[in-house]
Amino acid sequence: MPPTLANGKICYIQIPAIDITRSADFYSKVFGWHVRQRSDGHTAFDDTTKEVSGEWVLGRRASSEPGLLIYIMVDSVAATIDDVIAQGGELVQPIGADAPEITARFRDPARNVIGLYQEPTSEK
Repeated sequence: MPPTLANGKICYIQIPAIDITRSADFYSKVFGWHVRQRSDGHTAFDDTTKEVSGEWVLGRRASSEPGLLIYIMVDSVAATIDDVIAQGGELVQPIGADAPEITARFRDPARNVIGLYQEPTSEK
């Protein structure tokens, strides 16, 4: 299925990188993003929903302090933190800081700060 086309939808992200191969490997292993080579030679990605795509770019400063902050939805923030650390990332805000929301923040290999978000389960 092609992605949803809608006015106002966030559809493309450029992520600063120091080493594009390293960043692509990190996001692929931690989040399952599909990494591909575009016809222009740039390394690009599609998220697991195939609704957001983007590329890693050289020559830009990392977003190392939260300003505009992107959150990636995950099944388990705790398990994803383990994956982030195993792949060379760094935890910068633990679970609980945004309670009652289930979030955390990490620093990727290029030092970008990215958030993690877990949808809470409904209690019955």
